[in-house]
Amino acid sequence: MPFGIYVHVPFCAARCGYCDFNTYTASELAGSGASPDGWFAAVCRELDRAVATVGERPVDTVFVGGGTPSLLGPERLAAVLDEIRGRFGLADGAEVTTESNPESTSPEFFAGLVEGGFTRVSLGMQSAAPHVLAVLDRRHTPGRAVAAAREARAAGLAHVNLDLIYATPGETDDDLRASLDAVLEAGVDHVSAYALIVEDGTALARRVARGELPAPDDDVAAARYEMIDDRLAEAGLRWYEVSNWASDPAAECRHNLGYWLDGDWWGVGPGAHSHVAGQRWWNVKHPARYAAMLAAGEAPEAGREQLTAEERHTERVMLRLRLSSGLPLALLDDAARAVAGRAVADGLLVRSGDAVVLTRRGRLLADAVVRDLLTAVPA
Repeated sequence: MPFGIYVHVPFCAARCGYCDFNTYTASELAGSGASPDGWFAAVCRELDRAVATVGERPVDTVFVGGGTPSLLGPERLAAVLDEIRGRFGLADGAEVTTESNPESTSPEFFAGLVEGGFTRVSLGMQSAAPHVLAVLDRRHTPGRAVAAAREARAAGLAHVNLDLIYATPGETDDDLRASLDAVLEAGVDHVSAYALIVEDGTALARRVARGELPAPDDDVAAARYEMIDDRLAEAGLRWYEVSNWASDPAAECRHNLGYWLDGDWWGVGPGAHSHVAGQRWWNVKHPARYAAMLAAGEAPEAGREQLTAEERHTERVMLRLRLSSGLPLALLDDAARAVAGRAVADGLLVRSGDAVVLTRRGRLLADAVVRDLLTAVPA
């Protein structure tokens, strides 16, 4: 089974209004003792714990996420990778990804990533429309993400992803068309696109609650998804997961496929989640507490659970159905197979060999399809 390592970088220059990830600005960390240097030392200690637990198991994928990993610079990112390589070793052809904010990148940054052993970068573009970026509290200029993607390819990174967010309040069809045009002009081989979700506790949620912004509209989001799928398919990028498109199988994100296919991974860093052999655990969130626990020789866990057979089945159905490879019918009992058959008749699923795959209409109703499969009652 492939083994991945996720590294969480909790630092951001500013907080985006829609974001509920475990991130912190410099002002939010002031006086706590948390710092990039302290984070790096703590990450190294957690990697020591990881290799002591799972052994020298070659790492197939590494994904550095955040937060804003690019704030660390290429030298520090390469140092993190060196620490992983030194303890575990990297499998032949390992995929090594980092997320990056377009504003904290440059040609020199990407050249440093390539020199350090990274093979893939994921850039947060979100939109090409200035007023949409303003609603999201994104600080990069509309053209910077495209320029950064081109710089990444020119530097020799094998795969480049651009992230989009759609159905933001105030976004028009023309705004999304312009964003898609910009993505395709950048020449990337992977695109991720997510409908905006207003998460509780965020600045965006407070603005919606005050009536300053309308809540995202589900019907608008569905129409925008179809627009994205049409435009990317015309350009040769095919969906392989409900929110992800790639130019060919080699461009698919293997690290994320490990999540969706019930793989093993160790999450390093504050708030990171891990899954190994049916056990899941997650780290404490605050960088200062995370570093202090590791310095004291303690595991930085906030919680742990052993997944039951039923829970693992639920997750397999939920996640595999999101993939274009589909859900193997062998994972379903007779009652669920009967439900799948009705979904095929209703145009929500299609048979593909020994699996069922969501149609595009099914992708828009994926949660309902999953619910029906999981609640099927024997006749």
